Amino acid sequence: MIKLVQALKLPSLQQATVVAGAEGLDRMIRWVPIVDLPNPLPWVNAGDFLLTTGYGWPQDEEKLCDLIIQLSKRGLSGLGLAVPQYIDKIPQAACAVANELHFPLLEIPWEIQFNTITEEILSSILTYQYKLQEQSGFIHQELMRIAFEAKDLQEIAHTLGQLIERTIIIQHPEGHLMAVHTLQEDGYTAENTEQLLHEISTFSKEQAQHLSLRSGSQPIRIQDTPNSNLYSRYVCPISIKKELVGLLWIVEGQQPLREEDLRAAQSASIVMALHISQQRALASLEAQLGYSFLDSLFEGEFNTTPQILRRAELLGFEPEGVYSVGTLVMDAPVPLSHEGIVKRERLADKLKQKMQELKIPAVLSLTQNQIIFLLPTRVQSEQIWKSMKDTNLSFAVSLPHRGFRNVRQGYREVSSILPHIQFGQHHRYQDLLVPRVLMGDQDARSSFLSKLFDPIHRSKNGDVLIRTLLTFARLGFQLKKTADELKIHPKTLRYRLDRAISLGDFDLNEAETQFNLQLAVRLNTLENQ
Repeated sequence: MIKLVQALKLPSLQQATVVAGAEGLDRMIRWVPIVDLPNPLPWVNAGDFLLTTGYGWPQDEEKLCDLIIQLSKRGLSGLGLAVPQYIDKIPQAACAVANELHFPLLEIPWEIQFNTITEEILSSILTYQYKLQEQSGFIHQELMRIAFEAKDLQEIAHTLGQLIERTIIIQHPEGHLMAVHTLQEDGYTAENTEQLLHEISTFSKEQAQHLSLRSGSQPIRIQDTPNSNLYSRYVCPISIKKELVGLLWIVEGQQPLREEDLRAAQSASIVMALHISQQRALASLEAQLGYSFLDSLFEGEFNTTPQILRRAELLGFEPEGVYSVGTLVMDAPVPLSHEGIVKRERLADKLKQKMQELKIPAVLSLTQNQIIFLLPTRVQSEQIWKSMKDTNLSFAVSLPHRGFRNVRQGYREVSSILPHIQFGQHHRYQDLLVPRVLMGDQDARSSFLSKLFDPIHRSKNGDVLIRTLLTFARLGFQLKKTADELKIHPKTLRYRLDRAISLGDFDLNEAETQFNLQLAVRLNTLENQ
């Protein structure tokens, strides 16, 4: 098809005069019928550019105006009247009606033969169709090529955007943008683009699901928001087995989208679905390797073979790195329902996205209502919780431990505090240790004493230093009483205390340190009873 305004540039119509409906010259011409019957309506269809000599047309202006209205309603692209053999010119009343309807009326000099006009227009339509097929074939080939070669969705969006010369946006059903290719239109500022991206990112999941059900795979036009100065846009669902996995947005720009652009959008949505499906398969394989790797660490079955170390390197872990074990716990009954499993998967995807932003290995282990992962010491657990915080979630984090062989201890620590967590809160192992000790938790007692004295215990004469420190705490931190009970010189006592304080990184002026040491005295007394 070609537009009527394009047809006017053909040699046979260059002498034609547009006498009404100039605002409708963008109408597309599908066919060019020649009808001279009094009632041409049964012989014409939408998209026709009707040619007539006016022979047999109603002479009554009211009837002629009614005929113009009916032709416009039928969807014709326009009317060409040969003048002045039977009608000198189109009456003013008919022109007024046509202007209101934006229905083009053309006066064509009598000497111009209709068969010349039809031949030129139909030849142009065929040429246009050939070019359309040629361009569609090229776009299809490029999309098939990128389907095999694309590294990510951004590359697919960039290729599609260049092929159809439009701004392309790929959005996740949850709302965030996965890829953006912008084309700066004339008069379209960076602020307009930013506003457009913001408006698209607020497109709700419910809207997306409704759109997917309503359109199938067909692009749907979304009108621009009034007074927003934003272009209209088309959105095409990206689906895998009826599951909505994304939305493809195409900004219409100053020129309406062509038929080949819409076909390209449908093809691109299929390519994107294939890419997402492939990435899911790879992610699933990587996840399985990651689960296996983490589970071997947590279960204490880790063997430092070259193959395992290579896997750790590929996953992004350092064998001698310092890691805490983090666990996100969902407030959901176990075993999980189908809905619970879907929710856990979405939560895991959100956590992976945050971990990728923080540039840490996005490897998780999923079990029942828990998502477990390793957190390098360079990243604060609060950074994770800030993005994941929810009243139906709890986040527990162990102490940091060096080396893969000590990860199991971190897993034990975080597992031990799960019965004490509260949903909607972030818990660190060390924060819950003392309350658990006071509640009589035997594991907490062992962990508390180990955390307090292990650095001293590993040093030379560590037992002597620990006994000295506990005696000092039991006697109210009085030097003379402690030296007398231990039967040592005060200078020897000071030396031992200084060494213990240095090794344990204690500050005896802090009330918390004094409390912890005195609590250790009570625990030590209970163990010796």
